[in-house]
Amino acid sequence: MSYTALYRKFRPQEFEDVKGQEHIVTTLKNQIKADRICHAYLFCGTRGTGKTTIAKIFAKAVNCQSPEAGSPCGNCPSCKAIAAGSSMNVIEIDAASNNGVDNIREIREEVAYSPAEGKYKVYIIDEVHMLSIGAFNALLKTLEEPPSYVIFILATTEAHKIPVTILSRCQRYDFRRISIETISGRLAELMEHEQVTVEPKAIRYIAKAADGSMRDALSLLDQCIAFYLGQELTYDRVLNVLGAVDTEVFSEMLRLIMAKDISAVIARLEELIIEGREPGQFVTDFTWYLRNLLLLQSSDNMEDVLDISSDNLALLKEEAAMADTVELMRYIRIFSELSNQIRYAVQKRVMIEIALIKLCRPEMEKDYDSLALRVAQLEKKIENGLLAPYPMDISAGPGQGISPAGNGNLAGAYGESAFSGGQTAKPALPKAIPEDVQQVVRNWRSIVEELSGGLKNYLKLARPSLTEGGQLLLILEDEVAESFVNTEEHRQELTDAMARKTGKEISFKIEANSTNQPFEESYVDLEKMINMEITIED
Repeated sequence: MSYTALYRKFRPQEFEDVKGQEHIVTTLKNQIKADRICHAYLFCGTRGTGKTTIAKIFAKAVNCQSPEAGSPCGNCPSCKAIAAGSSMNVIEIDAASNNGVDNIREIREEVAYSPAEGKYKVYIIDEVHMLSIGAFNALLKTLEEPPSYVIFILATTEAHKIPVTILSRCQRYDFRRISIETISGRLAELMEHEQVTVEPKAIRYIAKAADGSMRDALSLLDQCIAFYLGQELTYDRVLNVLGAVDTEVFSEMLRLIMAKDISAVIARLEELIIEGREPGQFVTDFTWYLRNLLLLQSSDNMEDVLDISSDNLALLKEEAAMADTVELMRYIRIFSELSNQIRYAVQKRVMIEIALIKLCRPEMEKDYDSLALRVAQLEKKIENGLLAPYPMDISAGPGQGISPAGNGNLAGAYGESAFSGGQTAKPALPKAIPEDVQQVVRNWRSIVEELSGGLKNYLKLARPSLTEGGQLLLILEDEVAESFVNTEEHRQELTDAMARKTGKEISFKIEANSTNQPFEESYVDLEKMINMEITIED
């Protein structure tokens, strides 16, 4: 006999076997016992939470010849026929592939005939939100006033897509995500039945990875057992099969990020990818790791909330004391945004690398948290003597102000760049702006529009300026943009686009704005000058 997947082999056959949906099971059993059965039900919830399973058990229960406390006996001919899928009284319809008006009209014609055996004809319409508007309209009348022997059970993962006119004609039941404890208990029970040795820690990780879905948990467990067939299933082996990352790896990664060691961070990510770790899973798990750190910082009584071992908890507490709360919140924000973007991304690794660089380089961002972090880093450098504040002379008389070391001229004492906070002086303009550069600047927007997607997006934000030697200078906001644009391929594409517009091969230079100052304060705003038709005279 062919192998049967665990989630099919152990699908509940009676209400007592259903785990995690007691609020629904109790209500349905009471309805059956009191003979208060409704004509239409709507089962809503995420995948793998038991919607179709409970619908089939309910169909068995209402047709059972000798129900036991509202639950089907499982032994009568009706129960056996429904369990085997051969009963004419239970009709399962996949709305994803039968979503037209004609399919619903067939149902309307069929409900006119009473069941050949048993009390009720039960229509289970799965993924009902996939029906077309016309199909929903065709279903309305039948759903509102069906024959007394017909029950409709509509199942969906996206209740918000169902018309209100349908919702108002059904009893709605919302299926909850199944808790980690409930899934772990069920998996342990089934593994004992299957005589497979599994570490409790491994079962708990699978339950957590299932994200509230019992079916997903059984599928993941099935996959892990198949890989290590006949061997004990340990926590490390589960991590290896699922492409997951252990907590110790996150700890190492976080310490490298806090040390601002970009090369080591990228190298560690490279190792994880070579080992076969799933990039999307890494982003999700690392976000949860950072969330756990933040919870530990927020309260002293979070040990019960965090689902981790005592060894990992001790490590987390150590790192929670090392990390800054504002910094952690910035990390979580960046990775939360990344988790949304990476789902449909082709170059997932590149996006993760950019996010990790952002974590190490807060100056790449302009939001409040990043600015606050940059100020904190500067204060720390001053405390450690890496940056010396101006030595002030407090002996100056009233009204004379405070001067550095008795010198009344700040720039004279420390030099112009020290007084300006490290600001780079604007390059001196040549006596005349070259004509070809002026031509490029005047046509800059149309030149950019001719470029390919990624290059165009970066250069839309570029600011044209001029070197002291009269060469065109393009300023980009950060190193990531500069490294992307400054490749040989992209430089050639830009050169060709400028040549097509001007008829000349234009020499240019590309730089990132590394001055920590606004563009206007550090560079000549060439575009503004030329567009305003300002003439530079000899």
